[in-house]
This record gives sequence, structure tokens and C-alpha cells, in this order.
Amino acid sequence: MELAKVRNIGISAHIDSGKTTLTERILFYTGRIHKIGEVKGKTDVGATMDSMELEKERGITIQSAATFVQWKDFFVNIIDTPGHVDFTVEVERALAVLDGAVLVLCAVGGVQSQSITVDRQMRRYNVPRIAFINKMDRAGANAFKVTKALRDKLRHNAVLMTYPIGAEDNFQGIVDLLERKAMYFDGDNGEIVRIEDVPAELAEPVEEWRLKIVEALGDFDDDIAMMYLEGEGESVTAEQMYPVIRRATLSLEMTPVFCGSAFKNKGVQHLLDGVGHFLPDPTEVRNQAYDMDLNNEQVDLEVRDDAALCSLAFKLEDGKYGQLTYIRIYQGKIARGDTLYNARTGKKVKVGRLVRMHSNEMVEIDGAGAGDIVALFGIDCASGDTFTDGQRNYSMRSMFVPAPVISYAVQPKNKTGLANFSKALNRFSKEDPTFKVTRDEESGETIIAGMGELHLDVYIERMRREYGVDTIVGEPQVAYREAITREVDFMYTHKKQTGGSGQYAKVGGVMRPIPEDAEEKTYRFVDNIVGGKIPREYISSCDNGFKQALDRGVLIGFPVVGVEMEINDGAAHAVDSSDMAFQIAARSAFKETMPKAGPVILEPLMKVVVETPEEFQGTVQGTLIRRRGNIVGSESSAGTSVIEAHIPLAEMFGYSTELRSCTQGKAEFSMEFERYGQVPKNIQDELMKKYKDGKRVA
Repeated sequence: MELAKVRNIGISAHIDSGKTTLTERILFYTGRIHKIGEVKGKTDVGATMDSMELEKERGITIQSAATFVQWKDFFVNIIDTPGHVDFTVEVERALAVLDGAVLVLCAVGGVQSQSITVDRQMRRYNVPRIAFINKMDRAGANAFKVTKALRDKLRHNAVLMTYPIGAEDNFQGIVDLLERKAMYFDGDNGEIVRIEDVPAELAEPVEEWRLKIVEALGDFDDDIAMMYLEGEGESVTAEQMYPVIRRATLSLEMTPVFCGSAFKNKGVQHLLDGVGHFLPDPTEVRNQAYDMDLNNEQVDLEVRDDAALCSLAFKLEDGKYGQLTYIRIYQGKIARGDTLYNARTGKKVKVGRLVRMHSNEMVEIDGAGAGDIVALFGIDCASGDTFTDGQRNYSMRSMFVPAPVISYAVQPKNKTGLANFSKALNRFSKEDPTFKVTRDEESGETIIAGMGELHLDVYIERMRREYGVDTIVGEPQVAYREAITREVDFMYTHKKQTGGSGQYAKVGGVMRPIPEDAEEKTYRFVDNIVGGKIPREYISSCDNGFKQALDRGVLIGFPVVGVEMEINDGAAHAVDSSDMAFQIAARSAFKETMPKAGPVILEPLMKVVVETPEEFQGTVQGTLIRRRGNIVGSESSAGTSVIEAHIPLAEMFGYSTELRSCTQGKAEFSMEFERYGQVPKNIQDELMKKYKDGKRVA
């Protein structure tokens, strides 16, 4: 397989923009499937990429799914990712291993809240992308407005590559602006592409928009710039433009924009051409690993089969044949029967079965090389592990994993389900880094934490279906945090005399809030000890003691954030001082000082975006304000209002039911974590009283 013809791409977007429908059409046109399925059960065939029963029922994507296709002479690995913010880690881990992406936008909704989140993730991993404006057949569709929103809201240098022929009910096809050709999609499923000359009535706007491409390319190519300035922009050929657009896209300085309607089978083949023309092959992307033999120095990986193997396990699934490990090979190759080394655990594993995935189906292969995405069977590892062939001690970068914002106390209804209950929790926490399982030592409860109600509800439902375990679920609990508001000096002496040597440690210093603009927001340790008042070997003991104290605050027992601990004084005893003594002294000093430092409770504030028909705008705003919401923006277009508000997570439980009932089921909302904010005084008092009475703070 020629690497220049390989594309590893992801399809990402706001929920309900048509990602899975688009992937379904791509599979059909590339001959991967022979009958088109629909996401929401409009046919007897469900969407191929939504293979989980829950996905078929809810009409949403929960897990990212991988497949591979061949389009013309290009070999494309595709990952279809969820749009719902609760499953954001699925997008995160897909983008971490992909070379390029297709950002899908709704022709009516345009740049929506989750589009902004996905774009931020793409920037984090420097992923070049092309945009596809979907749903051009819907009422209110406007490709030009969405392209402008890409420029204004996401700051993309967005350039239209296709001109729509009509819109809404009258959407007939597209014009390829580079080639000046009209494309119509005939046949029952749009599989016959009919190419004709540009309709006479569109000749003028097509030339106008083609000239805009030439103008944009002038920034990247002197010859094109000169032709444009001399008024010869119309004579710039498609052959001149393709390499320049590709170069600008790969450097993230341009986003080519395509449009069409996946549901109505229009424009998908042209988008596939765009993937081949403008997105990078594995050799054009810079991937780095940390060399653990060279003090974690970063090294560039070479996309060659004959190099030392370096590959990343980016996703785990527990299937009917055992654990399936999705792996991206960055350099080197893997063959059946090879021995791999897990860089994190140091353990050896043997490759038994090697497969290419097509949703939940698999194709057995003998080997795979650099730039490939494949799956291994029966290998024990965690998400994010690096595998090598033992020649190099490399480790790939870890993914960004957001902290959970909500938790439930769960237990199996019947004691007989205990074994399966723990088996399910082990598997889910291994598969999904944002799904955390802990045990509350005081109450003995099992606590599951995640990114939102839907996230945890899906796992509880999967436990019932896949493991036959019915659970009793406690009240949802918000991930509160505690912080301090003022600077306080402290001095604490820990002294304990028992038979033989005793314990002695004295620590003094300042507890203060970390400034808002500081990079490290959780905890900072400052060592200002001079004159050996505390021996050097005990400085780290003080740091460890403070860190332990962060786990449980003094107000409601939640973790403490935003604290700087400076030590500048203290004393030690030649015989009685020890690492443990200084850890205890630091821990006790923290607990004693925090109540004097103006402690406050922080709560997660969520960015909530509601899309509703204009007639319900006032009603919806009322529901948000009643839930302690602060409305930060509102805009209306084509009869739809989009309202953005910041609301405490604690007030958002049950909101979907209220929103449905007050808008006759016509509104929808999305929610994602924004930041932590201080709770009002009356609510802080309420939470403290609950905690004091021994009740679970929810």
C-alpha cells in the first residue's frame, strides 16, 4: 500500500449534524455496504457505524467506530465520533491518532456549541481539516452564511470549494468551483454522478466565488497572487490551485469548505475527492514520542516499515471474543505472531489475531505497517499504552482527559450480581478514561463519576443489558470543590513521645490562593527554607503532606483547589524527626489553617446552549433563570432562537423533561463544562449543614 495514498480521518461535529449518515453514504459509495441504513430507524437497516443496541434505539453515536474504505486510488481509515459532549473523550482519543478530519456543520444551525468544542480539540492535536456543510435540503439552509460563521466564530480561513445549485427543497446538486463543472447525483441513492456544464444562470456567481478562492490562494503562492493582481485571476487553472490549497490546508492556514446533503445523497462523492486532494497522508504529519532512555526527550517518528516499532493503543472494547485493542502504528510494522512490549508495564505480549475493523465486523489480516490503524485481540493493556518491538524505549504522548463533573452512588439490586457488577465497572473504567470508579471509605458506597447524566445513564443501562445487573442508583452528586479566599500565616508543631524514639516536626509558612492567571490552578508548593531550618530531605515530605490534605476540605469534605503552600520556617530534631513526622505536620497544618483562610465552596458551571423555536424564547429563558442561570448570549435566525447560559450543574438535573414539556418537544439543548464558580452563601450554608448531619452532599 502506497503511503501517499493513505488517509486516516475522523468525522466530527455537533450532535445531530449528520456525521453517522454521512459515514453511511461514504460506505455505500465506496462499495463497503450494499444497502443504506438510517440512524433513527427509518429503514429496517440501522446505521452500520452505530452497532451498539443502545445507539440504534437512541439514534445517537455513543462510541467512536472505525472502518476502512477505498475511494478511487485512495485507502481511507475512517473514525465516526460521537457529537454529544458527554462522550467527548471518544472524540479526543480519535483526534489524537488521526492525521486529518472532516468537520461536519449543519447548513441551518451552522457553527453550534459542540462545533466549537470539536474545533478546540482539533487545534489541540494540530489536525488539518476540511469542512462539509450538510443538510442543504433543509428549510433555512445557507452555505454562504455557514462559511461566514466558520470565519467569524471559529476564526478559520474558510474557502468554499463548491457552489450549491439551489437550496432547501430546490437543492439539486453542486458546482465544483475549481473545475467549473456542475455535478448532479442520479440513481436511487445518488450513486451515478452526472457531470455537466455550469447552468447559465449560475455562471456569474460561480466565477465570482471562484475568484475568491484565487484571492485567498494569493497569500500562499506568488504566481497566483501576481495573476490575481494583474486581473488574470479567471485564467488560474485547477491544476495550479490543487497543490496550493493542499499546502495551506496542511499548515492549518486554510479550511476548504464543501457542501451537500448526505441524507438526500448529494455531494458526498465530491467530499471524498476533497479528502484525497487536501488531507494529509501519514508521512506529512509530524508525530513525536518520548524516549524514556534519553530522559523523556522528544523524538520525531519516521513513517517507515523498516524503523523500530512505535504504536499507540487508543481505544479498548470488550467484544464477544475478548478485549479488542485499536492501535495506530506510527513507525515500524506488526505481523501476526510478533512479540510486542508495553512501554508502561514493561510486559511482553504476543500478537495472536490482527484485524481491520469495519464497525463491529472484522477482517483478518497477516500484518500492517506504518500509518495504519488496526485492532489486536486478547492483549491486556489500558487506553493510551504505547507498544514497541523492544528496540526503543518510546512512549507516546498521553491524551487530554477532562475531569468528571457528576457522580452517582450505585449498588447491585441483588447480592448475586456482585461479581458481574465489579466485572462491568472494571471493564468500563478501563475502556473510558472519563468514567471513574471509587469507593467511599466512610459510607462503603461504590461511586461512579463521569461527564454528565447521559454518560452515566448509558453505562448503567449497558450494565443491565450486557451483564444482567440491575442497579440501585443514588441521587446524582455534583463534583464540588473547596477553595480559600485570603492569605494566612501558619506555624504547626507535631510532637509525639512514645517508648523509644518519638516524632517531631515543625513547619511554618503561608497559605494563600493561587492567582487567577496562574497556569497551575490546583496546587503549588513554594520552598523558601533558608539556613537549613528544615533539612533538605524533609522538604518533599512537607509537599506530600500538603498534597494529601488537598483530598478532603474542611467545609463539605470535597477536594481543595487553587491553594499555594509556602514553607519558610520550621525545625527538626536530630533523632525524632522523620519523613512521616513532617508529612503529618504538613497535613495537620493545612487542616488547622484552612478554616482561617476564608474557605468557600466552588461548583461546576455548565455552558448550556438551547435551540428553540422563537415563539418559546421567553419561556425557555425563564426556565434557565429559575435554575440560577446567567444568560450570556441569544441570537435568532430563520425562526429559531439559540440561547447560551452559564448554569450550575446542580440545577440542571431533570432539565430535559422540563424543556420538552414547555416547548411541546420542539427544543433541544447541549451542555458542557465551562468553569468552577463560587456558590452563593445560602447554598454554601445548606451544603455544610447536610455534611454536618452526615448526609450525602448532592
